[in-house]
Order: sequence, then C-alpha cells, then structure tokens
Amino acid sequence: MKRIAAVILTLATVLSVVLLSSCKKEEKQYSKSFIGVFDTQTVVVGCEMSEDIFNKNAEKIYELLEEYHRLFDIYHEYDGINNLKTVNSMAGKAPVKVDKAIIRLLKFSKEMYTLTDGMTNVAMGSVLSLWHDYRTKGLDDPKNAALPPMEELSKAALHTDIEKVIIDEKESTVLLSDPEMRLDVGAVAKGYAVEMTARAFEEQGLSGYALSVGGNVRCMGEKPSGDKWEIGVQNPDLTSDKAYIATAYFTNEALVTSGSYQRFYTVDEKQYHHIIDPETLMPKNTFAAVSVICDDSGEADALSTALFNLTEKEGRRVAEKAGVHVAWVYPDGRVVMTEGFEKMTK
Repeated sequence: MKRIAAVILTLATVLSVVLLSSCKKEEKQYSKSFIGVFDTQTVVVGCEMSEDIFNKNAEKIYELLEEYHRLFDIYHEYDGINNLKTVNSMAGKAPVKVDKAIIRLLKFSKEMYTLTDGMTNVAMGSVLSLWHDYRTKGLDDPKNAALPPMEELSKAALHTDIEKVIIDEKESTVLLSDPEMRLDVGAVAKGYAVEMTARAFEEQGLSGYALSVGGNVRCMGEKPSGDKWEIGVQNPDLTSDKAYIATAYFTNEALVTSGSYQRFYTVDEKQYHHIIDPETLMPKNTFAAVSVICDDSGEADALSTALFNLTEKEGRRVAEKAGVHVAWVYPDGRVVMTEGFEKMTK
C-alpha cells in the first residue's frame, strides 16, 4: 500500500507542476485531491478566476466519479442501487435491472474483449477473485502467504465465457447465465469512468482541466495558456532517482499505465502482481509497465492491461489496430516506444 501511495503522491505532484505558470494572466491554478473512488486518490487540477469556482467544479467531478464507483463496485452494496455486486450475486438466477451506465460499461467491455483478442475479459471474476483472496491473505499474514492452487484456478477459468454475460438493452437488465461466473471490471471501470466524467463536463463547456484517478490521467482540452499538457510517464522502478521514463505532451488525450509495481504480494521471496494473464492464469513478468496514450481513457485502460500480457510484437499489432501509442518498460529498465508515443515525448 505504501508503494501505491507513493505513485499517487508523485502523480499528484506532477499534475500540479505541469500547470504551474500556465494559467491566463487573470486566472490562478488550483488543485484538489479526494480519497475514495475506485479505492485510490483522485486529483483535479485546473485554472479558474476564483478558488470557489474551481472547488465547485472539482466537487461536481468527484460526485460523478463517485456515482460510477458505486455502480461498478463488485465488493460492496449500496442502498437503492443494483450494482455489479448485485449482478454477481444473481448469477444463474435472474436478470438484474441496472442503471444504463452499467449497460454501457459492459457493452464497452465486450468491444474491448474483441479488440484485445480476449486479453481483457471482464468475465474473469471467478479467477481474479481467487487471486484477490490469496493476495489479501498474503498481505495480512506474509509468513503464510501462498499462491492459489492451479487446480482451483483452472476450474474457475471454465466460467469466464463473456458470451454468457447477457445484456438486454431494452429492459436494461444483465444476466450472468453461468451461475459460477463473476464479473471483475478492474481492467476497464476506472478508465471508463474517468472518460465518461471528462466527456460529461466537456459537454458543459469545461476545459483546461486535468483529472488523475489512481494514475489514469485524462486532460480536458489544452492548458488555459494554449500550451500542450506535460505529463510524466511513471518509472516503474520506484527506487530509482529518475521518477519518469519520459514526459508526454498532448492536448485532449488520456494516459494510462499498467504495471507490476502497483499491487503485489510476496510468496517465498518472489513478488506476484495483480495483472493476471487469461491464458496462463498467472501474473506475467515480461514487462515492468506498459503505458498507453489515446483519446479515450477507457480504451487506454483496457489496452494497457491487455498489452501487459502480450509480447511486444503482439502488442504492436493490437496497438496499430486500435490506433494508440504505447511505451513498454522491461524489468531491466529498457524502454521501447511506438513511433507515435515517441513523437509525443518530444
């Protein structure tokens, strides 16, 4: 948890720094942080004529993110809401009437499943819940930390067919037709919520703001000064004096990083991170981090997860198909970028 907090704190600092001296003459730069949504820190940065105006906008942004968090939560129930936990609890029993936002998220998730050739699969909850339970126990009791048995993982993997997520748009219902299936939207929900929130406020005319939700960065328009945003791309080696592998410059895009340094536990002196390969059902260590830049935070989130579990060659094929820019960081610190990503760092 301390390592995660360090990453969030660093990113919050970067967002503050990149806006420094970039406001219009009559405006000032403000920053506000919140804790809670998607179990991480949210940072809102922008320039306004007064702190009161900025705070009101930041609070509204947070409120919408919080609404998405409650709807997409798979661990907690909330009064008066049928959320994804409700859908999971009714697996194999009956369709669940849900908010249209859940319908849209799951439709988007199916699109990402197709785009990534199944490497980002929100129907993998049965597998991921096993890893979550063992990781939680391992963090609480490090001396007795263990890996989930492959036999259990293999059985759970029999219940990950995304086609058994039945969406009825007309009735606004979701049914998991496999009673052993569980949804886990961790690879898409945060980025999708950030994107939908940014779009909602852009439609209201808000611009010149940057959002960071646990490292999912989305810029809304250009800086008030008319310059491009400057966003540090996190170095996964948190012990290094070099905090960033590069600085990206863009106007209205999103930057999302998936990395082995973000969430992990240790078994027999070996670290096991939270990004599980749907083919091997184990964490992969080909890369230390994969960063994606594109104009959709949800897509960047889904693709950064998928590309983390692919080879660089396979990832380049998916990136080209999706039209996104990618940076891969290998465990030895070597950094490889697509031509588009490299151009955005100059």
